Order: sequence, then C-alpha cells, then structure tokens
Amino acid sequence: MGISLIYKEGQTPLNEEEKDGLLIKMITLQNELDEFEQMNIERAIEWTINTNLKQDKILSEKFIKELHKRMYDQVWKWAGEFRKFEKNIGIKWPQIRIELKNLIDDIKYWIENKTYSPEEIAIRFKHRIVQIHCFPNGNGRHSRIMADIIIESIFRKEIFTWNKSNMIKADETREKYITTLKEVDNGNIEPLIQFALN
Repeated sequence: MGISLIYKEGQTPLNEEEKDGLLIKMITLQNELDEFEQMNIERAIEWTINTNLKQDKILSEKFIKELHKRMYDQVWKWAGEFRKFEKNIGIKWPQIRIELKNLIDDIKYWIENKTYSPEEIAIRFKHRIVQIHCFPNGNGRHSRIMADIIIESIFRKEIFTWNKSNMIKADETREKYITTLKEVDNGNIEPLIQFALN
C-alpha cells in the first residue's frame, strides 16, 4: 500500500524512489510519519546538546550531513545523503556540494569579519541552506536546527524560539514563516530574523 503523504505549502514532495526509503513500513499516514520523525529529531537535538560543538566542526559538509542523518536515520534510509533528484525548490542536485562549500566559506567570512549581527549570520545561513536544498526532505527543520546550533555554539547566545512552533502543522504560524522566507527571497531578511526571535 505504501505511505500517503499530504504536502503543505513550502514542503518538498518525495518521489517514489525516495518514499521507498521509508524504514518503518507500518507508517501509512502523514501524522504517523510526523510523529516518528519528531521523535527522531528530538534524539538528534539531545545529541547536539551532549556533543562539544566547535565552529570548525559545525561549519563542515560532514557535520551538516551528520546532523541530517541523526535527525532522520530511524525513519529514512537516505537520511544524511544529498538528494539525487531535482525538486520544486533548490539548486540542480549536481551543484549541491559546490554551493554548500560556497555557503560555508561565506559564513566563515561573515563570522571573522563581523559582517552581520550573530542573529543575522545564523538566519542568512539558514535561508541559504534551504535554497540549496541539500536533502530529499527535512531541509526546513534541518536548517532551523543548524541556525540554533550556530547561534548557541558559535555565538554563545540563546537559541531561536521560531514563534514557539516546529512549523509542522499547517496553521497561521507556518503561513507567517513561509511569508517571511519569501521576503528573504526578495532581499528583506529582517522579518525572518524577527520571526526566529519571537
């Protein structure tokens, strides 16, 4: 029978090959999938809390992949692997490694030169990594956790509140989040920073 997925605005549909990567075959409904993914993500967050995260480790392709793997490895076979297909969002998949390296180089430069405030650096990273769209799915949640890790472990500041939501439910908060992402696409990062801080 397989899983039946309902996509909300801003979510990336999985193709059949990616859906076949589901490790828990008893999952057939979206809410079951959301529940299993959330438990997996909570374990990953616990791992980040109990790991000594230094800037050089965080700002690496290896860590970016490892975090995604830890977020989804109990649910998806492809957890931590870059996507191999085109999506409704993101760059062409063969360019992922190059663009990710450019982003890592950029954030190191921003940090070293204090180009932006710590909050803006973390949010700029979050936005750019979503634009790259490294993974088949989970990019939004992965990018928010990366922003939290950057603000906390590199800048020693409180993690973002993200409007006290994980943006899984299709509600007003998620709509507001999608709107702020579109604002950044148009060159205005401030609403997304404010969203992350509130």
